[in-house]
Amino acid sequence: MTHFTRFAAIDWSGAKGARHKGIAVAVCEAGEAAPRLVAREKPWSRAEVLEWLIETAEEAPTLYGFDFSYAPPMLARGAYLPGDPTPADAKAFWAYVDRLCDDEDLGAASFLERHHRRHFYFGAADGVKADFLHHRLCEHAFNAAGGGKASTVFDAIGAAQVAKASFAGMRLLHRLGGRVPVWPFDFVQAERMDPVPASGSLVVEIYTRLFIRLAGLSGRKVRRTAELDEALVALGSAPCRLPHDPTDHETDVLIAAAGLRAIAADPACWAPSSLTPAIACTEGWTFGVR
Repeated sequence: MTHFTRFAAIDWSGAKGARHKGIAVAVCEAGEAAPRLVAREKPWSRAEVLEWLIETAEEAPTLYGFDFSYAPPMLARGAYLPGDPTPADAKAFWAYVDRLCDDEDLGAASFLERHHRRHFYFGAADGVKADFLHHRLCEHAFNAAGGGKASTVFDAIGAAQVAKASFAGMRLLHRLGGRVPVWPFDFVQAERMDPVPASGSLVVEIYTRLFIRLAGLSGRKVRRTAELDEALVALGSAPCRLPHDPTDHETDVLIAAAGLRAIAADPACWAPSSLTPAIACTEGWTFGVR
């Protein structure tokens, strides 16, 4: 069983500017009711998402999932940015990113473009792309289980990449300031993992492709209402029956919210076999990757 009574999924954005069409938010309650989009008159800002999370976390015990990487790889390389003096644990690194960046609306483009430019791949002028494709242990685990190669925070080409979004997300995690715990980072004590509490709200990292695959759609992007409803039903949810074909940002979060609800009570999701205290405080883990 799980104590969460509400499940929320957020498709994030690292784009420059104050408002972002790439941000989408969906929620669903415990049970089988269809997830719904949380709309705004204008596109979401990142700061508004942070405010909304803090406000709604008090209303009901909610499991929030953000689709960005919560930390760069550490274990395989011995440092987040080898050769540069950076903190050695995720929480301190979030504070470091936030301190360096003065970008609008919790953006972090300057972190990649100015402060640590040599670590990121922006194109052929930077050399061989394969030299930049570093991954965390959870991403290797996802790939080994047949999920396919995950993105890396060091690939900064194109709007679909997670690089800028992830570092902007780290600023949000720092700004949470412990008001809502973040799994697994807030559950490491004296080289052991504490259990998830039986009350309150919680933030986890998600990968929307994982839930699309869990629904039997092979991880492909979903852009049609019929496919969306097929995925939701496969995850034990009532269909949405939207009156229009949604964007892939909308389908990503609607499917992910239902997917979070479907797996939140599975103890194996909270105790992956490869998740150690050292990984939990440095790289973290994508919820649902076993």
